[in-house]
Order: sequence, then structure tokens, then C-alpha cells
Amino acid sequence: MYPETPIRDPFHNLSHHSGVQANKDKFALLNRYHVSMLAYFLDKLKKTPDGEGSLLDNSVVLYGSGISDGNQHDHDPLPIVLAGGAAGQLKGGRHLAFERKTTIANLHAAVLNKLGVPAEKFGDSTGILEI
Repeated sequence: MYPETPIRDPFHNLSHHSGVQANKDKFALLNRYHVSMLAYFLDKLKKTPDGEGSLLDNSVVLYGSGISDGNQHDHDPLPIVLAGGAAGQLKGGRHLAFERKTTIANLHAAVLNKLGVPAEKFGDSTGILEI
């Protein structure tokens, strides 16, 4: 399923590892592969000129999942990477932590606002995160 890796199991099946260490190890390897592809993509954006900066400076890339632990169907904590400068609207180089059980829709609403799309609410959002 992922010819660039030794993994032949479907992602979804591995996310439901049932506590089996071999499945957890494969899932970790698969996630490392996906993160390496994110790094490759971000590097390409950074090296692509766009206006007075790079394409990364003028973009927003949200990377993560809607679920934290697929085996338990747990949504908390939910690690997300938000990369890019959004044409000067986002400051980089930070780690932000929000209150537990904060819906990801709050982040989506915040990103919309940073992109100039006024949104007081998005999906099941309960507020707008300060990003």
C-alpha cells in the first residue's frame, strides 16, 4: 500500500492496532513516513519564490488528524501542525497548547479568519483560537 516503505497494511487497520506491538511499530513507521513527506512538501514550498517571499510564506498548511488515538477513537490530545505564514497573518516558530477537549473546529475558524474569511463559527466550534 505504501511502496516507499516496507508497510503493506492499510493505514486505518494499523491505526486500530489492538495493542499489538508489531502493529504499533508498523503504525509508527508509517507515521514517520507521512511526516517525512510533510517535511519534503514544506521544503518545496519554502524554496519556491512567491512575491517578496516564498510560497510557504504565503500559504497555510494544516497537518494532522481528526483523531488522536485511532485504537480508542480518542480525539484528545490532538497534535496538529500549522505551517506557513498566511501572507504575514501567522507567526511561526511557536508551540501552542490549548485547553483539553478543545474542538479542532475552533482552529479551523481561526484559520479562516487569518485568511480573511470572517467566521464567528465553523462546524461545532465553540470559539476562535488565538493563533
